Amino acid sequence: MALRKIAPLGCPTLRMKASSVDDGGSPEVRSLIEDMMETLADSGGVGIAAPQVDVSLRLFIMVINLNDPDPGTPGPEAVVMINPLITGHSDEIEKDWEGCLSIPGIRGVVPRFTSITIKYTGEEGAEEEREFHGFAARVCQHEYDHLEGLTYLDRLEGVEDIVSELWLEERSSQDGSSEVVEVGEIAGMASGKTDV
Repeated sequence: MALRKIAPLGCPTLRMKASSVDDGGSPEVRSLIEDMMETLADSGGVGIAAPQVDVSLRLFIMVINLNDPDPGTPGPEAVVMINPLITGHSDEIEKDWEGCLSIPGIRGVVPRFTSITIKYTGEEGAEEEREFHGFAARVCQHEYDHLEGLTYLDRLEGVEDIVSELWLEERSSQDGSSEVVEVGEIAGMASGKTDV
C-alpha cells in the first residue's frame, strides 16, 4: 500500500469520463484500491474516486456504517464500488455543504437527491444494488460525479454558493460556536436555501 497524490482541480483526469474497469480482481486494480483506501484514511475524507488519484477508472470508495439501521449513515467501514451506475433517485432534493479533496480550501452549497439507488461490483466481485439516504447519498453522488468528469463546482447554482473554509472557521470562532454555519446563513445567498 502507498499513499497517492490527490489530483488537484486542473488535472485533466478530473475532467474526463472515466473508463470501465475490465477486471476488478486484477493485481493493478487491487493495488489501486489498497492505495486509495490508505490515501482516504490519511486525508480524513469520507470518499475518494480513482480520478482523484489521477487514474481514469470507474471506481470509488466511500465510508459508511454497514451495521447501522439506516444504511446511509457514515461510519468506519469502506465500501468499494467498481463500475457503479445510479439507477434511481428520490424526487426530493436538498442543499448542503460539500468540499472536495481535489479542491482544498473552499466549500459550496450543492443540491443533491436525498436518496439514490446504485448498482455496482463490490470489492469481492459480487454484483450489488443498494439504496443510500441522506449524507451517504450525497457522498455517493459526489464521488459518482468524479467518474463523469464533474466536480461539485459544476452542480452549484451560482458562484455565491462558494465560501472559503477560512471564512467558515473565522465565522464559527467569532460567535464562539462549534456549530457548522447553516446553509441559509451565508450573506448574499439567494433566498430559499435550507439546511439539511
